[in-house]
Amino acid sequence: MLKIELSKLQFHGFHGVHEEETKAGGNFEVNMTVYFNPENIPVKHLHETIDYTQLYEVIKQRMQKPTKLLETLATEIARQVLDRFSRIEEVSIAIKKLNPPIAFFNGTVAAEYTLKRN
Repeated sequence: MLKIELSKLQFHGFHGVHEEETKAGGNFEVNMTVYFNPENIPVKHLHETIDYTQLYEVIKQRMQKPTKLLETLATEIARQVLDRFSRIEEVSIAIKKLNPPIAFFNGTVAAEYTLKRN
């Protein structure tokens, strides 16, 4: 299998359950890995692989829609990727909230989801 990765994608979004998150927003980092079996080895043309710019567009569009839970974002993006790209066999996505509104908390929180095609 061939693996395509999109790493450390940065977004500002209005995701969260707290009022300050939905008004001021916050910063998020998205990492995605997809796996597929190319028809030809070596892969020499864009149409033989997964165009990572199209994967980025799926992520970007969904990250623009405010959502309460990171879990919802991760599962919906994974499903969209499998629905749109029939050659992808597996997708894994991790979404980090870089500055969660937790008193005296120094770190990040994240939701990660892996979905395999049946």
